[in-house]
Amino acid sequence: MKLICIGRNYTDHIEELENEKPTDPVIFMKPDTAILLKKQPFFIPDFSNEIHHEVEILIKIKKVGKYIDKKFAHKYYDEISLGIDFTARDLQTSLKQKGLPWEKAKAFDGAAVIGNWVSKKEFTNVDDIDFRLEKNEEIVQQGNTKFMLWKIDELIEYVSKYFTLKIGDVIFTGTPAGVGTVKTNDILTGYISDKQFFSIKVK
Repeated sequence: MKLICIGRNYTDHIEELENEKPTDPVIFMKPDTAILLKKQPFFIPDFSNEIHHEVEILIKIKKVGKYIDKKFAHKYYDEISLGIDFTARDLQTSLKQKGLPWEKAKAFDGAAVIGNWVSKKEFTNVDDIDFRLEKNEEIVQQGNTKFMLWKIDELIEYVSKYFTLKIGDVIFTGTPAGVGTVKTNDILTGYISDKQFFSIKVK
C-alpha cells in the first residue's frame, strides 16, 4: 500500500504559499507508517514548531492499473474519503531552500489522516464535492473538487504513467487554501458536505 499525494492542485493554495503554478501535477509519497491509527491523537513531533493541517479528498484504488486512460479511470476506484496531509512547514521550507526532498516534512509517522470511506455513488458528481476542515468548531479550510487544477480521473491517468496503482493505494488529491498551524489540544474535524469523516485531537 502506498499513499500518493498531489501538491499544488488548487490555485488559492498555490497563491497563499507563494508557490509557482505547476505545468504538471506535483507528486510526493508517504509510506504506510505515516497513517495515523484510528481513534489515536496526533502528536506534534519534536522536530517541528510549525505543523500545518491540509485537508484533502481521498480516493482508494480498487484494482491494479498502469498507463490508465482518463476515460477508464473511473473504473479504478469506488470509494472516497477525507483526510489530512500534516506538514512540518518549517522543515519543508528549509528543505526546499536547500533543494532537498520533502519526505522528512511530509512523510513522518502520523502525518496522514484517513477518514471513513464511503461509496462514490453517494455523490452525484465526484468533480463537485464540497468539503471542509473545522478547528475547534471554526471553519479553517473549505473547498470543492470542481476547483482542482487536475480532476480525479486526470490524476489517476497522470500518476499511473509513473507508478503502477495497486489495490488499496490511496491518492490524496490536494488541499485548498486555509492551511494553518495546529497546537496542543486542538480538535480537527473533517466534513464532506455535512457528514463527518474524522475527528482528531492534537497532543
